[in-house]
Amino acid sequence: MTAPQHRTGARAAFVALLACIALAAGCSSSAGNKSSSTSTPAVRPPRLGSAVGGAQAVAPPAADSGIPGVVARVSPSVVTILTSSGLGSGVVWAADGTIVTDDHVVNGNKNVTVAFADGRRVGATVLAGDKVTDLAVVKADRAGLPAATFASALPPVGGTAIAIGSPLGFENTVSVGVVSGLQRSVPGSAQQGTPLANLVQTDAAISPGDSGGGLFNGSGQVIGINEAYLPPSTGAVEIGFATPVTTVQQVIPQLIKNGKAVHPFVGVQLAQLTPDIASQLGVKAQSGAIVVSVVSGSPAQKAGIAEGDVITAVDGKSVNSVEDFVGTLANHQPGDTITLTIVRGDATKQVKVTLSEQPG
Repeated sequence: MTAPQHRTGARAAFVALLACIALAAGCSSSAGNKSSSTSTPAVRPPRLGSAVGGAQAVAPPAADSGIPGVVARVSPSVVTILTSSGLGSGVVWAADGTIVTDDHVVNGNKNVTVAFADGRRVGATVLAGDKVTDLAVVKADRAGLPAATFASALPPVGGTAIAIGSPLGFENTVSVGVVSGLQRSVPGSAQQGTPLANLVQTDAAISPGDSGGGLFNGSGQVIGINEAYLPPSTGAVEIGFATPVTTVQQVIPQLIKNGKAVHPFVGVQLAQLTPDIASQLGVKAQSGAIVVSVVSGSPAQKAGIAEGDVITAVDGKSVNSVEDFVGTLANHQPGDTITLTIVRGDATKQVKVTLSEQPG
């Protein structure tokens, strides 16, 4: 793509600036790798060794049957998943051995080991994974499993949240808190890989190894799959996140049936706009998602979106970050037409984009 013609000398400056953005923003893309690191990231998927659904109806508070009783009833449905590079957790989806976990837990492995609450360990095959929502399906070589009950709607804020998983290898560990918020985006997550958006926030402790485990409500229903936490180095105290059950209910049946999930696709690589970058590019916007590159033949290219454009809104809803953009996009399906507000230099314009299906 060429830079907008009205920017005198902007092309060379923009190309040079891309290198700076890549260093500062980690070249954010829609398919990142959440592998572990010796450094402490701003947001860390809870795994030893290392989405996204739109707004849904919120369920009324469920009757609380007592936490010890709930834990005793649902713990057999939570498993530990061991891979060649570490371990995580999972939740039994169906009695035939189908298990839900996070894609970064299986981490590209085709075969894993599943440890159950009764002490038995069996081999398992990874059937499919979805990078966008970080969900995966594993099939264990064991039938007659106690399947968990998955809620059909988002939990209420303030409702009971019980996280069960294998933090640091301590199998079937329980932590309890509340649902702290809904439709949360994790600032900066796009810089490290896949943007984390539309998540359930909880103060129930989520630690390395809890990834893929269950977040349950007070009646024992799964309300989320444990996804990430903010480490203490960020100043956070018990801020954890889970993929909401509404996303799980949308994605897992697709993975089981088709081996993939369908997501809308715009065709842009984005990075966070900062005041310094805005100043260097000469754009008036002070916040938003800057277009680093445009995929050839994509809906974005067909709509005339170019490198250096800053997306500030989708259908009138403000976009202050890459995570905001991803979270809003998740409310749509391939074939939908959305209106992007973009800032290009001194000009602000509305651009209609017809979404396609994200390539596999």
